[in-house]
Amino acid sequence: MKINPVHIDKEIISGDNLTKIILNSTDVCDGDILVIAQKIISKQEGRLVELSTVNPSLLSEGISSQYKKDPRVVELVLSESKRIVRMKNGLIITETKNGFICANSGIDESNVVNGFATLLPLNSDESAEQLRKEIFNETGKTVAIIISDTFGRPFRMGQTNCAIGISGLQPILDYSGTFDSFNRMLRVTAIAIADELSSAAELVMGKTTKCPVVIIRNYSFNSDKHSIQDLIRPENEDLFR
Repeated sequence: MKINPVHIDKEIISGDNLTKIILNSTDVCDGDILVIAQKIISKQEGRLVELSTVNPSLLSEGISSQYKKDPRVVELVLSESKRIVRMKNGLIITETKNGFICANSGIDESNVVNGFATLLPLNSDESAEQLRKEIFNETGKTVAIIISDTFGRPFRMGQTNCAIGISGLQPILDYSGTFDSFNRMLRVTAIAIADELSSAAELVMGKTTKCPVVIIRNYSFNSDKHSIQDLIRPENEDLFR
């Protein structure tokens, strides 16, 4: 398996033809997996908010004073969430409208002009599917797309990249019903390969290297149609909600 960084010097803005920008920066092959940072998807789709246009609610003002956060950012966090899961030690963990459990509803002020913040794409699966179709139309190559973002983890220090949108890739490799090396049947082993590929891609993406796209080549995967929802644990199975 090879992990190849794709450097893009252009600052992505709303309405850019992201497919052409990527294809002008690299060649793709059948079976490639393109891991794309959420930030450039959000920028291209216009999910960029000027903070001066945000009017905080009384609730946002109250939370911001307690947690020493910009009340305008808190307002965006609340507006992009279904509910607050936890608030403690300056952290606001929410469930987003797409079902992700993450800090600040994925609102991010890094790698954008001062005074702006990015929101998560409205539907990352649809964003990934559109890119995959456009790449096929332009090149005749069949690829898979993963849109990734950086998430924390409840029982581990540090962050890691996770998949928040997929197209052309089965996100979980389920070993249930197969046998281990001692001929015992595996019953619950399911590997979140979309997350693992996202994390591997982050090793060459970095945060400051203008490398928002990575090509993973020579990795065998199931290309059946699936959704990122396959990776989201239902609330009735979640021991911590």
